Amino acid sequence: MDSPKLLNPLVLAYQGDVVYELLVRRRLIESTRLGVSALHRETVKRVCAHYQSQAMEVLEPMLTPEELEIYKRGRNASSHVPRHADVLEYRRSTGFEALFGYLSLSGKEQRLGELFEAIWQPPQVATAK
Repeated sequence: MDSPKLLNPLVLAYQGDVVYELLVRRRLIESTRLGVSALHRETVKRVCAHYQSQAMEVLEPMLTPEELEIYKRGRNASSHVPRHADVLEYRRSTGFEALFGYLSLSGKEQRLGELFEAIWQPPQVATAK
């Protein structure tokens, strides 16, 4: 495999999408007693472009120059934006996913965990089943 830094930013975002969703799912399972439907709803809230775009407002000042470069490459990558999506949010979320994909493929699990912790917000629901 090529160095993760050399990969197409949309390939990094493809990886980052699954990495981030897995982190969210694991955290929800470990920290709540929600049933499957509620777990799904809570996961969807956090993996959507809107949430990821907002998360970048928190993360951007924390990024190293290298991480910021990866984020910007993902954000600026030419991709199809769904009709229902806000273009800015969608592009920022693509950058977010590219960053998470890059960190994952680079073996930077500790850094991935630090960034995830910085944006994690517990669910606003009771521990329903």
